Amino acid sequence: MPHLVKGVVARSKGEPVSVETIEVPDPGPGEVLVDVKACGVCHTDLHFREGAISDEFPFLLGHEAAGIVEEVGEGVDNVSPGDFVILNWRAVCGECRSCKRGRPWYCFDTHNATQKMTLEGAPLTAALGIGAFAEKTLVAAGQATKVDSRAKPEVAGLIGCGVMAGLGAAINTGEVTRGDSVAVFGCGGVGDAAIAGSNLAGAHTIIAVDIDERKLEMAKEFGATHTVDSSKEDPIEAIRQITDGNGADVVIDAVGIPSTYEQSFFARDLAGTVVLVGVPNPEMKIELPLQEVFGRGGSLKSSWYGDCLPSRDFPMLIDLYLQGRLNLERFVSETISLEDVEEAFHAMERGEVLRSVVIL
Repeated sequence: MPHLVKGVVARSKGEPVSVETIEVPDPGPGEVLVDVKACGVCHTDLHFREGAISDEFPFLLGHEAAGIVEEVGEGVDNVSPGDFVILNWRAVCGECRSCKRGRPWYCFDTHNATQKMTLEGAPLTAALGIGAFAEKTLVAAGQATKVDSRAKPEVAGLIGCGVMAGLGAAINTGEVTRGDSVAVFGCGGVGDAAIAGSNLAGAHTIIAVDIDERKLEMAKEFGATHTVDSSKEDPIEAIRQITDGNGADVVIDAVGIPSTYEQSFFARDLAGTVVLVGVPNPEMKIELPLQEVFGRGGSLKSSWYGDCLPSRDFPMLIDLYLQGRLNLERFVSETISLEDVEEAFHAMERGEVLRSVVIL
């Protein structure tokens, strides 16, 4: 029978979120019911609340989550009741042209639950097909990735979005490797994860760029070897000075606005790589000299979800955490309740937190 649980709902564009009683159905074929244990407060949830992603209100927010499988529907064989899982928004289909080319991390037809969760009988749009600011949520089986249950839920869930996006931008998309120089614009949660990923990959120079001195100090804890306060100095020239006048091998834009992308483009070395992982809004445009695009060579890439394959990457990152090689605890600024999500959005906008994490 359906489950009545508390969840955080955005009823209309730009309005404060509220905690409501929602109805979550039992899992049908290919679906999984998850008892949510923790869920991070991500900028993407704020984008949903602001109507910047779609206008399909009301939204059930939350997507960066970990929990325990409670029930599974017919045909589900990748997880079982009692499994500790991280939720993901890339449940690969195995059938699209990208999957058939052996590139499932680009899957163009990812799965979501078929049934809708509801509020007062009206269907809810689950953020990124997950909707995990709730005591329970319903997802497609492929959206639940089993990992080692020794990991704490409040840190494991972060791999489901922000940490994976940043780490993957460095390791998967940027292909950072031993001896590389890397510059990261924007030292929030995703940017710091990119710094941590570059450190894991063996980069010898990791330059953190931000306008907030607090964030720059924190970036050092994740492996930054140099910092640049771009409110006080030209980051392009600063990065070139640090890299013997050349520019960085890989530059990661974790901000996603035209000015930081342009700076990233000119701060890279010849034949270097620019990775855009910060999410721009639909109105933003860039203009670059085509001669420079041609003459500098290299690659201009976008990183979707860190170009991850959850079934491969999530367990690996949890293993690194359990080995003490990936400090996930440092990403957690505070733990909160469902009732505190609206204030957590404001703290995030003020730059006071890396991640607020809802504990259920």
